[in-house]
Amino acid sequence: MLPTHRPRARRGTVLAAAGTALAGLLFGTLSATVSATVSHAEDQFACRPDGLYSTPGVDVPYCSVYDSAGREKMGADHQRRVIGYFTGWRTGKDGTPAYLASDIPWEKVTHLNYAFAHVGPDDRISVGADGPDNPATGMTWPGVAGAEMDPALPYKGHFNLLTKYKKQHPQVKTLISVGGWAETGGYIDENGKRVDSGGFYRTATNADGSVNQAGIDTFAESAVAFVKKYGFNGVDIDYEYPTSMKDAGHPEDWALANARRGGLNKGYAALMKTLREKLDRAGAGDGRHYLLSVAAPSSAYLLRGMETYQATKYLDYVNVMSYDLHGAWNEFVGPNAALYDDGKDAELAKWGVYTTAQYGGIGYLNGDWAYHYFRGALPAGRINLGLPYYSRGWKNVSGGTDGLWGTAKAASCPAGSGLTTCGDGAVGIDNLWHDKDGNGKESPAGSNPMWHAKNLEKGVVGDYAGRYGFPENTKLTGTYTRHYDSTLTAPWLWNAEKKVFLSTEDEQSVKAKAQYVVDKGLGGTMVWELAGDYGWNAGKGQYEPGTTLTTAMYDAFKSAPAYGARRATTELPAQALDVDVALTDFPLGDSNYPINPKLRITNRSRTTIPGGAEFQFDYGNSAPGNAKDQSGWGLKVIRSDHTAGNNIGGLKGDYHRVSVKLPASQPLQPGASAAIDYVYYLPTSTPSNWSVGFGGKTYALSADLARGTTVVDPGGTTPTPTPTSTPTSTPTGTPTGTPTGGSCTAPAWDKAGVYNGGATVSWKSHSWKAKWWTRSDEPGTTGEWGVWQDLGTC
Repeated sequence: MLPTHRPRARRGTVLAAAGTALAGLLFGTLSATVSATVSHAEDQFACRPDGLYSTPGVDVPYCSVYDSAGREKMGADHQRRVIGYFTGWRTGKDGTPAYLASDIPWEKVTHLNYAFAHVGPDDRISVGADGPDNPATGMTWPGVAGAEMDPALPYKGHFNLLTKYKKQHPQVKTLISVGGWAETGGYIDENGKRVDSGGFYRTATNADGSVNQAGIDTFAESAVAFVKKYGFNGVDIDYEYPTSMKDAGHPEDWALANARRGGLNKGYAALMKTLREKLDRAGAGDGRHYLLSVAAPSSAYLLRGMETYQATKYLDYVNVMSYDLHGAWNEFVGPNAALYDDGKDAELAKWGVYTTAQYGGIGYLNGDWAYHYFRGALPAGRINLGLPYYSRGWKNVSGGTDGLWGTAKAASCPAGSGLTTCGDGAVGIDNLWHDKDGNGKESPAGSNPMWHAKNLEKGVVGDYAGRYGFPENTKLTGTYTRHYDSTLTAPWLWNAEKKVFLSTEDEQSVKAKAQYVVDKGLGGTMVWELAGDYGWNAGKGQYEPGTTLTTAMYDAFKSAPAYGARRATTELPAQALDVDVALTDFPLGDSNYPINPKLRITNRSRTTIPGGAEFQFDYGNSAPGNAKDQSGWGLKVIRSDHTAGNNIGGLKGDYHRVSVKLPASQPLQPGASAAIDYVYYLPTSTPSNWSVGFGGKTYALSADLARGTTVVDPGGTTPTPTPTSTPTSTPTGTPTGTPTGGSCTAPAWDKAGVYNGGATVSWKSHSWKAKWWTRSDEPGTTGEWGVWQDLGTC
């Protein structure tokens, strides 16, 4: 069992409970939407990114955003994305420095995510009640140069300024980000108090763990109306976190979220599918493609409980929160956002990660590992690496080298943190951007904007100190010496006198990460948050909010080659069979290790796939190359891009390729499914790049949604199964239409049938009730948290 790493994700520095260890795998039913595209959409469909789900029957105007290679169009000097989160609370009204739309380096960013909207008690998107004190829609900044309202717009606040500046910089896209650390399970009211309304946890998932499709529909419809009303280009979901791991996310959400853990991932996938389809339909009417993205965890512990992050196919891109990898939620002193592992991570070492054979020595608290996790399901260009413009840190550090990999354990944890043990977070002048705990006291975390950290490094107390409650004559104790580890790609400040360690980000590390993005073909970077960037004010002799780090990324990307738009690294067949693949039946939470789902293959074509047919697929090398099956099918890894064992200095390549053959006695007839017990040892996202070979020919699978693939049906003699068709065979040979006998009165379950929530069937002498929409999921095989509720014998 791997450690319970506990990162916080967003707003300031509330201590979190989440984790970093292992993940699971589920990719739901991957429908054959490649073949569903209507003919008049072919020109637009040619611009669709590789692997992106397309709403059936909708002529999505992809070419309004993407070029003919499926790459996003961002302007001649923007070959990669620079996505900045712009927060609504740095208004300056409390006396601390403001960060307004006029402060954004518009020429150097490609996308802006406004943080945050939330889910209201009515399941609708909201930024609070309109009024002059609402930062998003009502606030004004009289006398502030650049913050003059556009009188032509019917709203004021940040939204007015964002729209005004976007008119001047039309290449920049804006998205409304919904959720965040404090507003995933509730929202912040007009008095700054958090209301525990349930948020995404309640809107997407019912109390019994089933999908709350009504709540999802309401939210998605309101989100579409919202982006149209305020001129956004799309929606960004920051749901923290739809994982089955206990006590993940904000402690005030645990009571509600823990009771629904088994269904959160299904609700999340349904939320993303619904958003994608409603945005696609709205975009078709408006002649523009609306973007859908997420802020995704990099914590392997959280990802372990999110199966295979099956929602990725609905997203234009993923913003990986490759930070908060170490912090004061525990005592292990290390980098906030290391790019690579160095084989010395004290947290991983304590839990035996480097010495337990099945983990392959792979350290997973770094951005490179997180990138490779998502690379399993996505082209590199649909992945953006997250960078923090803030620090994390501890005090009273003992051991380590200049604090690095030392320890700092607190005598007690902050009120409301939900933790019984935690790290000794830095406070005071070393914690400028702090949140408050459950008693309204400073939450220790060592959180600072980078402009303040740079002043600490220089031995300067900035003239802003008084606005944060520090006396004008405040003196610094000790010297904050900068250190840098090139193996980790991580800088930090070490104050030997105070025993304070602050993990930072600066030009050297940002330039190295930008080069990594270029070299690996990633889509770009994402920044939390723009207000932390710095610039030097020579007149005052201090650092202030600026654009230094964002400029470094812009300079690195403006002449870079185009990003990687293709998921597969080896040539795959151009012809595909209508075959779905799903990984299901994941045990929940701490019971889900080793990761052991069922890998279920369903033949939707009219061609019988004979016994002995060979299926191949790739899985991301965030997991070691030791996957296996427990069903006697002979699953084996036939190629590994990374064979070095540990990942010091980064993982090599992207994939492990797997081969598995249908048993000779078990052909896969039209409409039938076959499943094997699949085992792997570290999290990886949805396997991709599938093929199946038989009869001297190899086909791709429609489930991959790959560009340039044509769905064919070489058999063509067997009619496509329907709910009333002639029974076909399951892997066990039981006819799907055979009555179950006894006193069962509900219709017999049909594998080819489509069932909505509430539908009842009989199967194997039991009555069953569908909790939500389903097709091909056999009653009795989906587990306690699955789609079918057992109503008892009949």
